[in-house]
Amino acid sequence: MSGILGKKVGMTSIFDENGVSIPCTVIEAGPCFVTQIRTKEKDGYEAVQLGFDEKPDRLVNKPAKGHFAKANVKALRLLREFRDFKAAGITIGKEVKVDLFAKGDKVSVTAKSKGKGFQGVVRRHHFSGVGMTTHGQSDRVRAPGSIGSSSYPSRVFKGMRMAGRMGFRNVTVKNLTVVQVILESNLILVKGSVPGAINTYVEITK
Repeated sequence: MSGILGKKVGMTSIFDENGVSIPCTVIEAGPCFVTQIRTKEKDGYEAVQLGFDEKPDRLVNKPAKGHFAKANVKALRLLREFRDFKAAGITIGKEVKVDLFAKGDKVSVTAKSKGKGFQGVVRRHHFSGVGMTTHGQSDRVRAPGSIGSSSYPSRVFKGMRMAGRMGFRNVTVKNLTVVQVILESNLILVKGSVPGAINTYVEITK
């Protein structure tokens, strides 16, 4: 499994050879740098750690500075590990670019979804509401209704659909098709939408 880190730029559409419009998400993918290589002998598993998006040295603490200095790379904002990475020719400090992918590849994209704050059950779980507003129930239209008996179990079951924080969690969209790779601009276009707002960090894996 090969992968790369990137940042969501936005959405656009392009035309294929038949003139059909294809909605695409534009992702600025890389360049990434190999900051660490995990081995089964030393760490118990095999993985490649990639870093993306440079940041000023004044924002880096001493342990992180040592980590980046050991890899001989500049300070980076985002670090992620990719297991089962095709490590042939991979060395610490090596630059990983978007040419890892080609048109037609199937990829999975993981990112933080948009945070929508504290929401009620109608927006969060698509409840239809309690019902009619007759008999004095003018303020109960969007209420969740009963959540269970009070005698047993006298508690709320885990996973009960109720109001709460909505969004801002890791979401993976699988089997997206790579429509175009623009190597000189470090851009990759994938068919369809991916989680998150503009400038959200994403992980792209084959």
